[in-house]
Amino acid sequence: MHAIGKAGASSARVEVPFQTIAPTDEQLWSLDSSRELSVPLGRTGATRLQRFRIGHGVAQHTLIAGKTGSGKSTLLHVMVTNLALWYAPDQVELYLIDFKQGVEFKTYVTNRLPHARAVAIESDREFGLSILQRLDAEMAHRGNLFRDAGVQDIAAYRSATGKTMPRTVLIVDEFQVFFSEDDKLAQDAIVLLEQLVRQGRAFGIHVVLGSQTLGGAFGLARSTMGQMAVRIALQCSEVDSQLVLDDENTAARLLSRPGEAIYNDAGGAVAGNSPFQVAWLSDAVRDSYLSRIAARGPEPREPMIVFEGNVPADIRENRQLAACVGANDASPVPAPKIWLGSPVTIKEPTAVVLRRQSGGNILMVGQRDEVAMNLMTGACVCLASQLPRSSVEFVILDGSAPDSAQAGAFARVTRVLPHPCRIVAWNDVPAAIAELSRKVNERIEADRNDEATVVLLVYGLQRYRMLRRSEDSFGFSTGSEEATPRPDVQFAGLLRDGPPVGIHVVAWADTLGTLERTFDRQTVREFDHRILFQMSAADSSTLIDSPAANQLGFHRALLYSEEQGGLEKFRPYGPLPDDWLADLGRKWALRRGE
Repeated sequence: MHAIGKAGASSARVEVPFQTIAPTDEQLWSLDSSRELSVPLGRTGATRLQRFRIGHGVAQHTLIAGKTGSGKSTLLHVMVTNLALWYAPDQVELYLIDFKQGVEFKTYVTNRLPHARAVAIESDREFGLSILQRLDAEMAHRGNLFRDAGVQDIAAYRSATGKTMPRTVLIVDEFQVFFSEDDKLAQDAIVLLEQLVRQGRAFGIHVVLGSQTLGGAFGLARSTMGQMAVRIALQCSEVDSQLVLDDENTAARLLSRPGEAIYNDAGGAVAGNSPFQVAWLSDAVRDSYLSRIAARGPEPREPMIVFEGNVPADIRENRQLAACVGANDASPVPAPKIWLGSPVTIKEPTAVVLRRQSGGNILMVGQRDEVAMNLMTGACVCLASQLPRSSVEFVILDGSAPDSAQAGAFARVTRVLPHPCRIVAWNDVPAAIAELSRKVNERIEADRNDEATVVLLVYGLQRYRMLRRSEDSFGFSTGSEEATPRPDVQFAGLLRDGPPVGIHVVAWADTLGTLERTFDRQTVREFDHRILFQMSAADSSTLIDSPAANQLGFHRALLYSEEQGGLEKFRPYGPLPDDWLADLGRKWALRRGE
């Protein structure tokens, strides 16, 4: 009876194999996108295919809705994969944004889909907005090209100039996240989406918005939704059926199985309903097709922009750092950069510029010891890549516990660096601080600010009690005939007077309480650059006059600049890979002629 039950359930399953709608080897990249984009999504009726068509008439943009388990993710994969199979990369380009807590679009990064210009996985709202801004700029660029050529659309431009211009498709899953908060970002997203939907038609830019429910998409204007003539409804409630189709069209509530959907290109009117079954595309089949596409080439004109919000940033992807490592120029950089991670918008990697001016110190605060270690070791590599061996020296106070995962990380990095590095033992900390203080005074007295840069890295201020400020306001001990400055006073003097003469401090403290026990409020202001990990809104407001750090996720941090008064959210770099460090060591050895 159990076997019969399984067979009965299996016989009731409706499944359309993806192979029935995919092109043959001869048909691969055979379609032209001058007039429209048209690919099959599944089967309607017994033999006919349901085609997804945009770019003709009023059918320019698409709205998709379906509750969890309805097959919406499969539909999006079928759409993306079939577009990439039928059209060459110079015919269509894709921008893929996933706001869900998942990795739906990761496969297009892994398989290097040449059509994908940007792929966002577990994306931040800021990154999604930067994609909209990029497309808005592309629309303005195409407008200038059309004006110069005296044409009004892609087909006429291609005909007049003989040049190819791909159609652009933006696919946003769970787009309502744009409007999850009532802030400036949501307002900007509303404006940009409306511009893309209203004006994108002429420039070959098409928008596909998907959501589990449209009930929360209160930020998207009804007029904008009205411009989206193509509607695809999977299993959903009666309310969502009315929202995605039409007030009089509740047909989607009658859908009963995964992958069953209604395609409507009449703005949701009942007369435009076309029920169909989405093709079934398993992960293995999808990856095999994507591998065929990647093998066919060619290489993309520009690197794919990838945002993976569920993992740390990878320092190996920093092309600016790679260029510095490969350079043979031995002259010092006037204002070297310390790269911290990948931004949550489309821009250059997040960095701090280490200038010889007051406040040129860096402070990290938050209970993320592993991230602080990654940023500090990365700072050593960044500075060593830009400054010759004689131009920088590292003095390291390693406060990591002997049994912690971070123990030995500094030693692993300093073995590779060709520059002078000194890891100070616990008992030698007062002497090291006194030596640096004396060096600062000598440089000030000699009026020399062109000597080698010295970077003091303090990992774990909470462990260095000798650096905590004392209640003795004069800052001198009284147990000897000759007054001796205390380490905490000398340390504060380093922060105040060191940066203008090339001696900088990079420090990490686990909590605001540690910071307050170590420095007074005026000394904290000597840290122009502050990096915050997730903390309470009150602590965040104390440090940067904003509660923004309270909203940070696990792989996020905030960079605050006292000088510029700006905030930047970014993904900090992960641990430095051993093979990458070994390769750096070999390159530095070749640079020295060893």
